[in-house]
Amino acid sequence: MEQPHSTISYNPILDTDSYKPSHYLQLPPGTRSLFGYIESRGGVFDQTLFFGLQYILSRFLSTRVTYAMIEEAKELLAGHGEPFNEAGWRHIVVRHDGRLPLEIRAVPEGSLIPTHNAMVTVRSTDPEVAWLEAYMETMLLRVWYPITVATQSWSIKQVIRRYLEETSDDPESQLPFKLHDFGARGVSSEESAGIGGMAHLVNFRGTDTLSAIRYARAYYDEPMAGYSIPASEHSTITSWGREHEVEAYRNMLRQFGGPGKIFACVADSYDIYHAVERLFGGALKEEVIASQGLIVVRPDSGNPVEMAIATAKMLKAKFDAVRNGKGFDVLNHTRIIYGDGTNERSIRGILMELKGYGFSADNIAFGMGGALLQQVNRDTQKMAMKTSAILMQDGWRDMFKDPVTDPGKASKKGILSTYRNRDTGEVRTMRMDEARGDEWDDMMRVVWRNGKLLVRDSLATIRERAGRPC
Repeated sequence: MEQPHSTISYNPILDTDSYKPSHYLQLPPGTRSLFGYIESRGGVFDQTLFFGLQYILSRFLSTRVTYAMIEEAKELLAGHGEPFNEAGWRHIVVRHDGRLPLEIRAVPEGSLIPTHNAMVTVRSTDPEVAWLEAYMETMLLRVWYPITVATQSWSIKQVIRRYLEETSDDPESQLPFKLHDFGARGVSSEESAGIGGMAHLVNFRGTDTLSAIRYARAYYDEPMAGYSIPASEHSTITSWGREHEVEAYRNMLRQFGGPGKIFACVADSYDIYHAVERLFGGALKEEVIASQGLIVVRPDSGNPVEMAIATAKMLKAKFDAVRNGKGFDVLNHTRIIYGDGTNERSIRGILMELKGYGFSADNIAFGMGGALLQQVNRDTQKMAMKTSAILMQDGWRDMFKDPVTDPGKASKKGILSTYRNRDTGEVRTMRMDEARGDEWDDMMRVVWRNGKLLVRDSLATIRERAGRPC
């Protein structure tokens, strides 16, 4: 007998940590509002590329609370051992039609923000549910993921940019397609693929993560955020059998080759040296040349630096190269993509060696999978959300932590915003009552108020911001 499928509907009341529902009982009597902020407290990178809040606000915070959600939360939390503020959530339904009474300010997405500065601030706007600001921490702090992916992708972009500027005649047209997202299969969920893949596309245009394209359409109004090309995998090559490897490659040429066309072909299913020198550069050489397109050869095993250099040398020996205006070789008819275990360190090493051997960075692109979308966590940039002020009957009071055992976890105080100095460009988070004078511009803007998204940026706009010099 077929079993019925069970599904879980999204419930913002339960999109929190188990201990949060008890916090309304722990605040001082008469609390009217809480104010908090999200920042990177340091980490691997000294600045962050802010991205992804609009997705969270649109996808999750925009969900209206209903009586059915309240009943679900009441039943679940009772069995879970936690108190539940049923009256507070019913107030949100009755008074606010289920919309969450919060005000959220943020720097524009695509902004490069030095660590230790607030990127987001959150304030509860209804004294009856003042606790809501801290309750939403779990949901809102997940912005760490797109921020961290976008930041890592941006950092690698600067490495590639440097080598292109040193060795390419046309670095800007090459750069957007130099780091390709191979990460869809290496992440924990389809949603992670969509969010992380979309964050990468702030910086680049190459992706094999279709979820990222869909998410960018739905949440950032981008009709086509990235592009790909036909490419083989080991199964499509080995399906022909080792004795017919050359026919597998010939089929690729005939299916996808042609004037101005480009496709990628994995070449290490058996022996990459034999494949490049004897097959692509031997039996198929005239067909490759006659196709008038580009075949991108993919080494997929071995030491990344050694194999990238070896492949470049073999292709030059068989197809020759053109010396560009900066004195570096650009391969004829062929290119290379390396995507096996790549990360920022190996990319830097490959580009350094290629330059040393006289090859332009034009010759190679990179693919990243798990290292791009999965090998990050909240501690990569030490992302945190902290409450910094509490509103009582007599006005706002500072809130902060300052543990003697870890000064790095000290939090900020007061009602805050992040400012840019008009003269120096310095970015600094300050108390709003201290940011006086004409030299500081407030970078933050209200993006959400009481259930309504007030700012909706396109991916095109965000890319333009992210492309500006830091």
